[in-house]
Amino acid sequence: MNRDYIFWQRLDALLERSKIVIDRPKGSSHPRFPDIIYALDYGYLEGTTSTDGEGVDVWLGSDKEQRLDAIICTVDLDKCDSELKLLVGCTDDEKVYIERFYNEYPNMGAKIVYR
Repeated sequence: MNRDYIFWQRLDALLERSKIVIDRPKGSSHPRFPDIIYALDYGYLEGTTSTDGEGVDVWLGSDKEQRLDAIICTVDLDKCDSELKLLVGCTDDEKVYIERFYNEYPNMGAKIVYR
């Protein structure tokens, strides 16, 4: 079986088994950096763990299908970490926003991986 297929199927299963908790709703500011305003809902999968010890992060877009068709891999040199975040129901324009969100800061970088 194709490894890419298995990878995406496992991410789908993780998403299906977990509730999405939106802790930074669209229009809210970042808890430590009030100048950063979220243009989309942002949260995590309840009952999961990512590399930062918190739940797996999720960007929730406006597409009615709410399909997982991309992830974004981030690097944060200030925190010395890297994470994988799920993009659920994100339109092409929303994906551009998300990638720009991480790449506009000097010590951060990100790359979207498409299904």
